[in-house]
Amino acid sequence: MSRITVFAGHYGSGKTLLAVNYALSLSKRGKRVILADLDIVNPYFRTNDHARRLNEAGVKLIVSKYAGSNAELPGFPPEAAAAFDDTDSYAVLDVGGDDRGALALGRFAARLEKAGYSMLLVANAYRPLTARPEQLAEIKQEIERASRVRFTGVVNNSHLSAQTTAGDILASREYISAVCAATGLPLVFTSARKDIAAKLPEDVGTVFPISVFPLMGLL
Repeated sequence: MSRITVFAGHYGSGKTLLAVNYALSLSKRGKRVILADLDIVNPYFRTNDHARRLNEAGVKLIVSKYAGSNAELPGFPPEAAAAFDDTDSYAVLDVGGDDRGALALGRFAARLEKAGYSMLLVANAYRPLTARPEQLAEIKQEIERASRVRFTGVVNNSHLSAQTTAGDILASREYISAVCAATGLPLVFTSARKDIAAKLPEDVGTVFPISVFPLMGLL
């Protein structure tokens, strides 16, 4: 993976939880990590909900001043530039759920191209609005047009929230294969809750075990 990793896709696909887990995994491997929340679309589930956990892990969190509010303002933190300028740190970017959210990323398009990056299309086979692979392929194109940044791979983040089973993830493979064919992108990894990840067969490919955290405000 590149020093800068971007998670983007349709809203509700699980980008934020992936970004938080990915940042924590880098920190556990001794990396300096910056997690920048560029989600200007959905104010209800934000990386800011995990601020305490990230801070304790040594992850620098950069969020909009509107995070955690109901303000629907197209704002993003100016200090997000640190994700590109600090070459001693790994940067993880959580991008909003459609072309409007991708506009924030577009302001950094030139810096991304110069620095090198991985931009991962987060796919969930069980999201109604992207139930057909061609729907997700269209969203991919919308995000790329708005951000002027190209995706480099797909992440299978298929889940049914707390009801997810290993069978659900295995059943999503046909959908993900079709997404890869429709977008021309390779599958980079499959994410799965840690207890489920241990049950998946080797032919699933690379598996990224994740933890599902309660929102900080509920602790």
